Amino acid sequence: MSGEDIKLSIGHAMHSVGGRTGHAIAINGTVPGPLIRLKEGQNVRLSVTNTLSEDTSIHWHGLLLPFQYDGVPGISFPGIKPGETFVYDFPIRQAGTYWYHSHSGLQEAMGHFGSIVIDPAGTDPVTSDREHVLVLSDWSFMHPHKIYTRLKQNGGNFNFQKQTLAGLLAGKDQSAAERRMWGQMRMDPTDISDATGAIYTYLVNGHGPAENWIGLFVPGEKVRLRIVNASAMTNFNVRIPGLAMTVVAADGNNVQPVETDEFQIGVAETYDVIVQPGEDRAYGFIAEGIDRSGLVRATLAPRMGMVADVPPLRKRPLLTMKDMGMGDMDMSGGTMAGMDHSKMPGMDHSKMPGMDHGAMPGMSHDMESMKMLDPSVAPQVKMGPGVAMLSSMPMDRTAERPTGLENEPHRVLTYSQLRSLAPNPDTRTPSREIDIHLTANMERYMWSFDGVKFSEGAEPLAFRHNERVRVNLVNDTMMPHPIHLHGHFFEVVTGEKGNRPVKHTVNVLPGGKVSFDLTADALGDWAFHCHMMLHMHAGMFRVVTVRHDEEAA
Repeated sequence: MSGEDIKLSIGHAMHSVGGRTGHAIAINGTVPGPLIRLKEGQNVRLSVTNTLSEDTSIHWHGLLLPFQYDGVPGISFPGIKPGETFVYDFPIRQAGTYWYHSHSGLQEAMGHFGSIVIDPAGTDPVTSDREHVLVLSDWSFMHPHKIYTRLKQNGGNFNFQKQTLAGLLAGKDQSAAERRMWGQMRMDPTDISDATGAIYTYLVNGHGPAENWIGLFVPGEKVRLRIVNASAMTNFNVRIPGLAMTVVAADGNNVQPVETDEFQIGVAETYDVIVQPGEDRAYGFIAEGIDRSGLVRATLAPRMGMVADVPPLRKRPLLTMKDMGMGDMDMSGGTMAGMDHSKMPGMDHSKMPGMDHGAMPGMSHDMESMKMLDPSVAPQVKMGPGVAMLSSMPMDRTAERPTGLENEPHRVLTYSQLRSLAPNPDTRTPSREIDIHLTANMERYMWSFDGVKFSEGAEPLAFRHNERVRVNLVNDTMMPHPIHLHGHFFEVVTGEKGNRPVKHTVNVLPGGKVSFDLTADALGDWAFHCHMMLHMHAGMFRVVTVRHDEEAA
């Protein structure tokens, strides 16, 4: 769909995947909704009609627009009532690959999403012979509210990849000593995704692996793939075996081209890549859930009907002490060599018998007494049952390969490799810094910022209009969190200033920290949240307010 007047209708539909059919909430009757193609500099009127018996909404993810059209009920507008039509009317100020989705209840998980492509007003610095939009998603025949209830009852309900005695005996899992340590800390090193391939079928453009979505090419062509992760709960590892990918854009913004063999795309991120298949054969586009509990394939091919090979699922990864926010500690063989105890506040070292004291001269410890809840490392966090751990040594992991890709033999993209194509326009040094902790009790499925759920009256994050602020995100959980700020882009702090990547969503690795510099240039109230839908639903959500100086006072 394109033009200045676009009509969208939200309604019930049936969606078929893998031979089964289930209830969906669709846009214009399809999952995903229609591709919306716009031009930088135009104005657009999007008339959205709600045919449901409940409220709905559309948020234009990554678009810079007046806050009253951002589409978040209760923050930027009241929502769209049953039978009503709401008109979003705003200028298009940017180019790139974006998407749209519901911000009402859990409708997004039921198919209420679609993609947006905005062509630049001038010459596109990225040249290609053809392009395909690939929208990744996760689909379940279990209602998302039921999934949430199951997780509240048991945070590991859908993790069917726990360690086993057979795995230990086969040498595929951790040693007995390592497993004892994790058990004593009541942590699970396989707890990488909480909603997994046990309940999800992974889709490309609404098609599961059996349906085999096909994108055509002529051998030798440069093909642009616009990849959107519109899933509710799944971070994907993306690769095309036998074909290198050149990343040319991230979250809609052009980056200096970087060639890689695989990248991780967090929920709500977008990446544009160029591929140049030279052979007259089919290539498999593989998106594998980061916990390796499932994958989806599509096919790039010179002719319809061709099928690419589907590789087997790779061995599921295991978390490490670094993912627990404890730095580079080595616990192999039951030792903790290399520990710097001066940097480990919150650890009770009074009794830990049975440790390898050759690596820890003069120490006597008991892992059972290890404390990971020292408030001094995060004084602003409200301690309570919703905070099970605090990272004692969180690390900047933007130069590290993301979860599950640490040991792959091929090239893997990291945030530190991304450099914006144009210099960043705001070169000011931030006038202040704020820390925001991503907190949880994973066993009880409680998620929050700074230990406070949104429903508990979390105070807004207040910014003065056009001020420059550094925001430090600290992940005190053992899962990655894609954190999204509405209405703004921010500069991810990697390497030297000048051409750092500019994004609207950043994936914070377990036990890690990510800093971004924000110019608060959009007046209004904006949502700020984890884009794992059930984490946001559980409370990992805040409001960002941007006001003029006199209003902020």
